[in-house]
Amino acid sequence: MSSPLADEPVEPAGDDAEPLDEEEYADYAAELGDAWEVIDEHHLEASYEFPDFETALSFTNDVGELAEAEWHHPDIALSWGEVGIEMWSHEVGGLTRADFVMAARMDRLYADYGE
Repeated sequence: MSSPLADEPVEPAGDDAEPLDEEEYADYAAELGDAWEVIDEHHLEASYEFPDFETALSFTNDVGELAEAEWHHPDIALSWGEVGIEMWSHEVGGLTRADFVMAARMDRLYADYGE
């Protein structure tokens, strides 16, 4: 089952926004799937596994379409049977709520691949 975060809008950080600290993002992180980990209180990382390269590439393309639609772009690493994602809000130099919403949406996309 996907997180309710996946249904929330991806809202850009304001001009004076600051990155979330651990206390502020703890509940969001708890809602994400097991693929995600907060690294150095700065960014999210996930690794999704697939049975082959073709399926991993398809997922990568789906993530790319989502990123373009929301104008919130992760770093994506594609390899045989695996897709790695790094996500943070570059304009604030750390995590915002939008990063967790995008992560939840990626979890939802992954669920469509039958985990």
